[in-house]
Amino acid sequence: MPTLSGVVTLQKTAPYVQWLERWCTKHAVQDEPVLWDLRDMAQEEALKDWSDWLPAWLLAVPLQNPGQEESDQIGVLLLALEGPCAQGHLQLLQEWGEIWSSHYRMRLPRKQVRSWAHLQARVKQMSFKKRAAAAAGLALVLLFPVDMTVLAQGELVPLEPSIIASPLDGVVQKVLVLPNEGVKAGQPLLEFDRISLQSKLQVAQQALATVEADYRQRAQRAVFDAESKSLLAVVQSQLEEKSAEAAYLKSLNERGVVTAPRDGLVLFDDPNQWVGRPVVTGERIMVVADETKVAMEAWLAPADAVSLPDGSDMTLYLASDPLSPLQAHVQYVSHVAQLRPDGQFAYKVRGSLTPQALKAQPRVGMKGTVKLHGETVPLVYRLTRRPWASFRTWVGW
Repeated sequence: MPTLSGVVTLQKTAPYVQWLERWCTKHAVQDEPVLWDLRDMAQEEALKDWSDWLPAWLLAVPLQNPGQEESDQIGVLLLALEGPCAQGHLQLLQEWGEIWSSHYRMRLPRKQVRSWAHLQARVKQMSFKKRAAAAAGLALVLLFPVDMTVLAQGELVPLEPSIIASPLDGVVQKVLVLPNEGVKAGQPLLEFDRISLQSKLQVAQQALATVEADYRQRAQRAVFDAESKSLLAVVQSQLEEKSAEAAYLKSLNERGVVTAPRDGLVLFDDPNQWVGRPVVTGERIMVVADETKVAMEAWLAPADAVSLPDGSDMTLYLASDPLSPLQAHVQYVSHVAQLRPDGQFAYKVRGSLTPQALKAQPRVGMKGTVKLHGETVPLVYRLTRRPWASFRTWVGW
């Protein structure tokens, strides 16, 4: 179909358009610019109206890259001239057409550069053996064994943490350390409100002193008084009861100051969240961990729960330093999905860091993305696992 410059809409039934189509059909364009003369074509019946539309000379410049086939031509530039064109001008126009065609092809998508006829010709040129070889090569690529890998959120956690739990029911009065602070064994960590305990302890100690005085008096009378001797066993049992009660309250009062069981870092939340907060016995408050003993922990979504044998590779890409990943090996995977703080269920995956990763001295609490390497599977399975699972979920099959 010809294209006219300066025309928005091309009318196929216009006389000039029909004449131009007849000329393009009648005369094939060569690989080089061609200069047409009206006197040489006056005898052709289909082109007798040339003088009604164009001047005496017509220059056709093919728009095609050098070395390309005729079927790959982008188009033809027709230039109407009043007189003949010099040979030097023809060479310049040919070079211009090649340059313009090259830039035009670079701006087009690949599928627009190659025509459908060209693709059909290429397919027909391929023999049956070549087609079979291509199919076999594609099958080998799809069956190529690769590791089944999935991504999960992960972090570095203490390997052997010491849990600091509440030793009694009470209210936290003071937090004596800061988060991530290094502590020594025996250093006070937090203190409970012990006013009530101290009052109870004073009452129990006073009651114990009273019973002890009564016991001493009856023990002295028991030498001469038979009645006092008979009541001595009762007073002795009361003495033991009051002594045990006082010892228990004294132990609780001493446990009101919690100390560090080992050297390490103290890991917990904001201290202001614990001051004045009532806690029960056994409630977890903080953790004391050895910063040199670190493990890798990942939370695997149920949709990505692939088989992870013991010893599988784990790679943690830290959010703070993604160019220096840490390597680990899977130790265990939880059998039951646990509820995360974000409201999603996930399987816990714990791994031990390699010696090379430990040399980097990773810090507890650093987070990132963990890449888990599972069993070896064909490439086609790895590519289609998630789409196939989503399709089966959608259709309910």
